[in-house]
Amino acid sequence: MRWRLDKKSVVIGVTGSIAAYKACSVTRDLIRAGAEVRVVMTEAAQRFLAPLTFETLTGHEVVTGLFPDYKVIKTRHIKWAEWADCILVCPATANLIAKAATGIADDFLSTLITAARCPVLFAPAMDYQMAVNPIYFENCQKLQKHGYGFINPEEGELASGAMGPGRLASYERIFHAVSERVLKSDRFQGMRVLVTAGPTREPIDPVRFISNSSSGKMGFALAEAAHLRGADVTLVHGPSDLNTFAGVQTVAIQTADEMADAVQRLWPDHDILIGAAAVADFTPAKPSNHKMKKADSGLTIQFRQTEDILQTAGADKGDRLVVGFALETENGEANAKRKLQTKNLDLICLNNPTEPGAGFNTDTNRVTLIDRDGHTQHLELLSKQETANFILNAVEKLMKGKPVHATT
Repeated sequence: MRWRLDKKSVVIGVTGSIAAYKACSVTRDLIRAGAEVRVVMTEAAQRFLAPLTFETLTGHEVVTGLFPDYKVIKTRHIKWAEWADCILVCPATANLIAKAATGIADDFLSTLITAARCPVLFAPAMDYQMAVNPIYFENCQKLQKHGYGFINPEEGELASGAMGPGRLASYERIFHAVSERVLKSDRFQGMRVLVTAGPTREPIDPVRFISNSSSGKMGFALAEAAHLRGADVTLVHGPSDLNTFAGVQTVAIQTADEMADAVQRLWPDHDILIGAAAVADFTPAKPSNHKMKKADSGLTIQFRQTEDILQTAGADKGDRLVVGFALETENGEANAKRKLQTKNLDLICLNNPTEPGAGFNTDTNRVTLIDRDGHTQHLELLSKQETANFILNAVEKLMKGKPVHATT
């Protein structure tokens, strides 16, 4: 899942690494998300790629030198620094990082970094011996001390054939890092938000379990949206292949009991709980310690009820906020309002998995928000990121004592 970057401006600085070709995919990812991208290439980068490649991808001139051959705005490095919401150096060589750390500004990219008004991110790529060089490490530490960001390289096979650290970070990590920088606000600064997401797996025996089709996308989107608003976020999630922002603290669990224990432990240190997980209502009472054999007479499994995590949290919330979800296929609003009252929730998000685009494993959702006073807000079909923002808008209004359908 990826956030939209509409109306955001990103400068990508490409330096002389064999990983320079990967900057093409990074550029396309950002443009597809709605960002406007401009590219700067160092002289060494042009040995690996032609500027025409990025001009074709972005529709903009690629800057290749500090001094243009024709008459343009002479303070172009200042204009670009003012224009950018983020500067991403990808790939960033040890040489460029050393220049930035010592304040050298002898080409357009290093001059632009020196003049930057926005977050600057370095995505390093180099051979492993360079990546473990203590001087390189000290340069990175110095830049981080002054607020520059790093998307640390990964370990793997390098261009030289060696194995080790120095491989450019994945496209997903790079996209997440840029999104985090350009979308961050302070609307929830100082708030601590606890989110649950995904399914739980209830074991029958060591190799079989009972679960559901939840992907966790809605809960992950809520955790990311709260993080982007400046909150300290903890995400308790069941089995999922989703990744999230590095700034979101994650706790991985398997069973409903494990999720209940995690929430019980963490809830006292948080201000808001958003329960988006699809927690199993029942679990096998006595799971087998060994793989169960096929039996001609069939199989009977006894179940016990799991803890209602939201009801427990709602009973002990004090002046804190608890948000729940109601997945209903009939009598939706009536059932959601009943859950809202019996679980002592402040807001409930009603959705119907049988509606097109609103089921499990989709990237969209259609919900109705109902607050503690019965005010409702029907949302149209939206991406789960957009839905998450509407939910947090409603939470923000409740924090200020306003009904969820009040105008922003």
